[in-house]
Amino acid sequence: MTGAGVLVLAGGAVLVADRLSAPALVDDVPAVVEVAPPRSTLVCPGPLILPDDTGAGDSAFDPTPVDPVERVDALTVAAPGGAAAAGEVADLGSGDVAGELVPGGPAAVVAAPDPSAPLVVRAEPVDGEPARVAATASGLVTAGDLRGLSAATCQPPGVDLWLVGGGTALESSASLVLTNPGTTASDVDVELWGPSGRVELAGGARQVVAPGAERVLVLPAVAAEQRRVVVHVVASGGSVTAHLQDSRLDGFTPAGTDLVVPGQPPAARQVVPGVSVLASAVGDKSQAVLRLLAPGTEAASVRLTMLGADGATALPGTDALELAPGEVTDVPLGGLPAGSWTAVVDADVPVVAAATTTRPGQPGPLDDTPVLERAWSAATAPGDGELVAVPDGVAATVVVTALADGDDPADGRAVEAVLRTFDADGEPLPEQDVTLAPGRTLAVPVAPEAVGVELAVETDEDGTVRAAWAVVVTSENPDGALLSVLLPAADEPTGSQVRVRAATRLGLG
Repeated sequence: MTGAGVLVLAGGAVLVADRLSAPALVDDVPAVVEVAPPRSTLVCPGPLILPDDTGAGDSAFDPTPVDPVERVDALTVAAPGGAAAAGEVADLGSGDVAGELVPGGPAAVVAAPDPSAPLVVRAEPVDGEPARVAATASGLVTAGDLRGLSAATCQPPGVDLWLVGGGTALESSASLVLTNPGTTASDVDVELWGPSGRVELAGGARQVVAPGAERVLVLPAVAAEQRRVVVHVVASGGSVTAHLQDSRLDGFTPAGTDLVVPGQPPAARQVVPGVSVLASAVGDKSQAVLRLLAPGTEAASVRLTMLGADGATALPGTDALELAPGEVTDVPLGGLPAGSWTAVVDADVPVVAAATTTRPGQPGPLDDTPVLERAWSAATAPGDGELVAVPDGVAATVVVTALADGDDPADGRAVEAVLRTFDADGEPLPEQDVTLAPGRTLAVPVAPEAVGVELAVETDEDGTVRAAWAVVVTSENPDGALLSVLLPAADEPTGSQVRVRAATRLGLG
């Protein structure tokens, strides 16, 4: 093919080739070309961001009296009849290998303790398909300002990310962490909404993230006194990952720390699984809260459906909510019976959503205020993702809800699912068969030795009932339980073919 270039568009990437061995290309006639599946890449949050004044003054006021216990856990799982993928866990900047995923059984498992920087998990394709891989970064702090279990599913890089959670009021500390695992710099535009609408960021909204590096934007310094926020990240020049470290205090008493990860982009339906609550009344500090934003220019009419073990439960005042455009709104969920729930948000214009749950503990050492723990649940796409890596030393519960695609999420056939777990040697533990009735939430405890969870759901005959699920992880502490919520990472694209066309020049014009 002399004097002709080939432009290949696949999954948003632009590839240019000057020669293809097959098939022969004719001008203006597209051909199908087999391409190798990509290597899977997940980026794991680095160590928790500690207060600047650690260790200053009287030790009774030390904001970090104990060191965080931090780690990254990763696994690959074999497809039916296949083998687990090989891979590695490496330091973002230096590339030093912190652990290897070595296939040899149904699953390959690795743990990387005490990371000093963000870690990147890379897994090779198997039998022409992307690796089935998951990883989780976790940090356990038992005392001090950052008291909490902060865990997050490691994310594939993206260019359009929505983070719903956190705040910048006086008692809050929220840091936006941008990570670039690529080889080129990324220009990142950051948008932020608060209770009164869009917020102009002091110093500008554009951030440049160097290749193989991370950039931390301390939100109280650029958007102060916003009690509730939603952050939108748009990258160009290279894909990035993003998370928020959200910490709060009640006077001198810790009021929860967690990592906020990206959820679903604006849509008319949002599904938030893993809302695990204690019994509470409206106004209690321990009540769960649903955060909503209509980021466009139109007001949103919203219907909220809470799906629990017995189906839908109505909360007074939530069947017809009105959201002003651009204003971040928190909807209290006090009054729900104790248990595991999935929130379904239906709106007439696109919205974003997330939920936060709280656990009260014992009074703090400096006053009579009980300590609090806080966990954020992001919105997810039902049917997306099958694997979650479970940190060591926590109790894990799978919270899963089957939902129909129509107006009524409970209107559909029951679907069957298989819950598989794996131990630290990559060996399978006993499977559990579960039946998922649409509109009902099921909570299934996981064996203590499990380090990985796989949920395989058989969709109904029409393909209109799908499962939304999360793993709620808890750690018992002398002054109260600590918790976090893990979502399955989004599935990798599985297409192995692209259409190509011969042209006499390169470009998109």
